[in-house]
Amino acid sequence: MSNMHRIHWFDEQIRSGRFPNSGGLAREFEISRRQAQRDIEYMAISLRAPLLYMAKYRGYCYEDQTYRLPHLYMTEEEQRVLKYLAHRYRHYNYEQSDAVKRVAHLLERFTPEEQQTGNRQLPVFMAHPQQLQFFEMLSHAITELRKVHIHYRDHAGERQFSWCPLKMVSQFNADYVIGYEEDPVQQTAIRLEGIVHVRITNETFEYQVDGVLSGWEEALPVRKPFVAEIRLKEVQQTELWQGYRIRAKQDQIHWIEFYDTDAFMQHLFISEWEELLSPGWLRRKLESRVGGMVGKLGMT
Repeated sequence: MSNMHRIHWFDEQIRSGRFPNSGGLAREFEISRRQAQRDIEYMAISLRAPLLYMAKYRGYCYEDQTYRLPHLYMTEEEQRVLKYLAHRYRHYNYEQSDAVKRVAHLLERFTPEEQQTGNRQLPVFMAHPQQLQFFEMLSHAITELRKVHIHYRDHAGERQFSWCPLKMVSQFNADYVIGYEEDPVQQTAIRLEGIVHVRITNETFEYQVDGVLSGWEEALPVRKPFVAEIRLKEVQQTELWQGYRIRAKQDQIHWIEFYDTDAFMQHLFISEWEELLSPGWLRRKLESRVGGMVGKLGMT
């Protein structure tokens, strides 16, 4: 059920003089007390509701009785997309990063206001349905401190493992989840695009405030993207090639921007293209990676 249903119920309870609180909201909709409190915070911060807690009645009322909820009609799917895009824009640390982070703040508030960006071109992120689903499931697991079972695929092959997710981050046009298998000190980051399947288990784990290693908190340097010259099977009709920005194109030749070399190489393994023309160092790196894979298969 959408949180707007819960918020409208909470609003009706206030107007009826019942002084609702997070406990009553949690019982009414069978959600956690923590989630109920987040709904109340959303009303106060994002919807600017003049909530006033009355200790005498152990519940809330409106300090300004003329307040009315804004008319927000947003499906749950739309909220998930906005949440994902806010996450991506918030972790964008490249060109025009200051302006982009303001857009992230705007999306997080879920208000109808428009951000004035002038003639600046903002980066475009693709909200892939599968990655969006994994992002939502992992975010839930992080909130509830639940272990997950992951089926993962990358250049090293496929594997399955249990995982304690700690934090979602984005770096160089790729999403990652930081976590560990058994030892909290042995934290690693895995890419969402490499995840084949996620299952949330009933097993929980303990989390310490300083549990995420400080190295993951370091801000990324602002840098310009690499550019790959690639001949595709057909001319792309949009400014993106499966999420990667197309800087320029001439017939079937496309100049594609990327930041993370490993992430882009993994993308090349699963995408259709005709020829990688440049840069030379990426060609050699790709040849070396493919050669290693062929060697493991015992092929000549």
